[in-house]
Amino acid sequence: MENRIENNLKSLSKTVLVNLPQDAQTFTLDDFVEMQEAWIREESQKLKSKNQEVESAVEDLIQTICSYQLDQHVEPISAEEIQKLSKYYNWSMYQALLHATKYSLNQMKERICGRRNAPKQVLKPFFEVDVQLDGDICTLKPTLEEVQSAINRAASHVLKSTKRVQNWNQKDIPEESREPFYDWIAKDKEIVKVILLLTGSIQGTKNNVKKFLDSFERYNWLWRQKIDESLKRFNSKNPQLEDFEGKLKEFVSFEDEINLILNYHQIGALNLKSESVKLGLKKWIEMWK
Repeated sequence: MENRIENNLKSLSKTVLVNLPQDAQTFTLDDFVEMQEAWIREESQKLKSKNQEVESAVEDLIQTICSYQLDQHVEPISAEEIQKLSKYYNWSMYQALLHATKYSLNQMKERICGRRNAPKQVLKPFFEVDVQLDGDICTLKPTLEEVQSAINRAASHVLKSTKRVQNWNQKDIPEESREPFYDWIAKDKEIVKVILLLTGSIQGTKNNVKKFLDSFERYNWLWRQKIDESLKRFNSKNPQLEDFEGKLKEFVSFEDEINLILNYHQIGALNLKSESVKLGLKKWIEMWK
């Protein structure tokens, strides 16, 4: 009972079904999802193996109890009590799998959204997002919607990790037709709650991301004003040498200002890279020169 049942149940309940490095390493979306798929595939096989071990151990325990020679004055164990024992450990297996799933989803939520009731905490960046100048618009690549989609896919893989872990007392049914523990776990209220929080995890950063992108609007004159028309207006004022020097200094000043923009800007779990948008702005300034 201790070695083959209890210890296996404890080990299984502590299984972590997500791979979330706690250092400052960032990941592309494809790398993140692939990392979770590979991790969950391996851990899911462990869940399946442990489940089979525990079910076999419970069957052996029942067999040992039933085959024990009792004194003739002692009533034999009833079928009802045997069934209760089996159901108890079956329920314990479900609880262990539920705990592992719930804990893993909560770990993902905390890594991406932060801990609940900890407003001052600073999250370590997790997703790498490029800020680009697409024509005359600052955009993110990947988009926030694509980041959220990757989180949803990873959460779905965690939840489906129990699809290959079959419920007990189904050995007389073809394997492909057996009911998995997943059918129970997916209906748990706490699991549904965490999944819903994860599917909206990036929504809270939208306003801050928009604010950051809007900060580049101060340079929108570079593409909104037409270079030829601006040059004509400048020449129409019969500019002197010092006027040309002043204009060049003005562009150099803008260039220096752009160079001072940080290459990385963190918002929540997003690490926004600014190199591309800075390069795009400098190209516009070169055109004006």
